[in-house]
Amino acid sequence: MERLKENELSAASHGIPLCRKAWTAYIGCLLAAVVMTFVLRLAFNHSELAAAGVLAASTLLIGYRVLLIRSVQLYYDDVGVWLYSGVLPWQRGVRGIKWRDLDQATYVQSFRSWLLRSWKVRVAHRFTDASHIVLSDMARGREAVAIINERHQQMLRNDQLA
Repeated sequence: MERLKENELSAASHGIPLCRKAWTAYIGCLLAAVVMTFVLRLAFNHSELAAAGVLAASTLLIGYRVLLIRSVQLYYDDVGVWLYSGVLPWQRGVRGIKWRDLDQATYVQSFRSWLLRSWKVRVAHRFTDASHIVLSDMARGREAVAIINERHQQMLRNDQLA
């Protein structure tokens, strides 16, 4: 078996993508940028060096948060449903639930989710609550839940789960 290079480790090479974070997940980053703009203005009143430090720190923190949000992807393959996320090498990884251990996938129906097309998705493990996958602000979350449940039912009907 050929070993994958670390930069080739992506959800697209492992399975079929279901959904990613919606635009609503970035609202916190936008608010942080607005707050940091005011802090930057106050720092300029103190000194240029303080302003440079605030600018560097806010750019790194907000940039990291945006990259972290962009890294989240829910996908499935023949083995199960998986969540890929992480930016830094020691954070990147995949966790998931095998088809045989899957209970069901659900999404939260609310006025906010309907209006903004941003769903809270929960993929439940049959045996333990600690292994659930719970994701908020997911674009196409409703469709992802339908696909997961349909695929799981097909596997149950065809006795493919051992």
